[in-house]
Amino acid sequence: MYMPHAKIHLLAIVSWLSVAGAIPLDVNDDASIKQAASTIAYGLMTYYTGNQSSSPVAEGTFPAPYYWWEAGAAWGAMIEYWHYTSDSTYNDVVTQALLSQISSTEDFMPPAEEGQEGNDDQFFWGAAAMSAAEYNFSSPSAPASRWLALAAAVFNDQVLRWNTATCAGGLKWQIYPSNTGYDYKNTAANGGFFQLAARLARYTGNATYVEWATTTWDWMAGVGLVDAQYAVYDGTQDGQNCSQVNELSFSYTHGMLLYGCAALANATNGSAPWTGRATGLLAATTRFFTPFPNASLVMFEPACEPQASCNADQLSFKAYLARWLAASAQLVPDLTAAITTLLQHSAQAAAAACAGGARGDTCGQKWYVGGFDGSVGVGQQLGALEVVQGLLAQQRSPPNVTAAVHISVVAATTTAPVPTATPQPKPALGGGGPLGGAGRAVPGPWVLLGLGLLGAVLAP
Repeated sequence: MYMPHAKIHLLAIVSWLSVAGAIPLDVNDDASIKQAASTIAYGLMTYYTGNQSSSPVAEGTFPAPYYWWEAGAAWGAMIEYWHYTSDSTYNDVVTQALLSQISSTEDFMPPAEEGQEGNDDQFFWGAAAMSAAEYNFSSPSAPASRWLALAAAVFNDQVLRWNTATCAGGLKWQIYPSNTGYDYKNTAANGGFFQLAARLARYTGNATYVEWATTTWDWMAGVGLVDAQYAVYDGTQDGQNCSQVNELSFSYTHGMLLYGCAALANATNGSAPWTGRATGLLAATTRFFTPFPNASLVMFEPACEPQASCNADQLSFKAYLARWLAASAQLVPDLTAAITTLLQHSAQAAAAACAGGARGDTCGQKWYVGGFDGSVGVGQQLGALEVVQGLLAQQRSPPNVTAAVHISVVAATTTAPVPTATPQPKPALGGGGPLGGAGRAVPGPWVLLGLGLLGAVLAP
């Protein structure tokens, strides 16, 4: 649902946010937000050399230490940049970059990346194509229908990889047995598949996508990758039949699942299971905000950021939480006010952290230190860009659908049309843990705490 821009003023903007050389930002002024986003987007694109004839870097990718998947994530961010700001400066570059990696099979499976491409990596490129379809990011070489076909092709690939040999289902992290992590079933792979199915369901009205999203949610909940408090964990070993969960927790997988639930809530006219899950996941994201009392509601990555131990991948994780928070706020109006407040506080802090480099506008990683922390890179620019441009989401139309249709039921409909090359869905797991099945989970203490914190922020 498209709602007017929420003018929720920050409750406290403390003095440490006023930093010389930082990017100016008024979180309640669209022109200021667009200017800040433009500055950050320019900084991000300076890292891309793949379109230069003299560059040794393949077109569509970023140089080391950035893996192939992060380029797909970056192009997704730039599609949103165009949609939120109406600035088409980079559209041709983004289109060429995405099309350069679709491969001969048109499913983002380039042979050159076989040594590093996992299911989660393929998802990020498929998600960029999905965004291009949803926002009508079209050109003569890539109309919206082609972007949709690319996103659907990623889904069709991954549904054939659903693995019941162990753990009663789930996707492996890796696609190829030769790659490290092939015996790991993680949330990034399964959560990406879940979100893509949810967004395809909303866009096309095809209930088979809902069936697969439901099956995937039930499986993740059943093995404990999502717990009763909606905490989301990293993964589990299929060699142990997924009997033990790696309880590392990252911001982006919470956002990944939140947006999938939001898309399904929107597609099913606010059905209780998906709306309740979206609400619970939003409450659970509060653990990724307020690292210190004097940095209220500022986003951070607790698993590695305070210790300055984030690797190149992890440095970008906040970007995707910010992206999917903003998108979720468009689709589930009940979440809009709380998400807007989180994004406003974090965007103000991120802009203050963009105070490095020769121009004084290169973005750092730790938004809560009151300035530039000296940490630079693609992930740092992506994080700042996503949280700033996300402030414009309520001023722009939500992701498109192919027609004014909504799916009236959540229950499996085995007679529904099946996407190309997709087998009939496997039945959802019975008794799939506290969040499995069609019922609403009873909120646990962490959910209640998270909702309480958000309620306190929004109180007059």
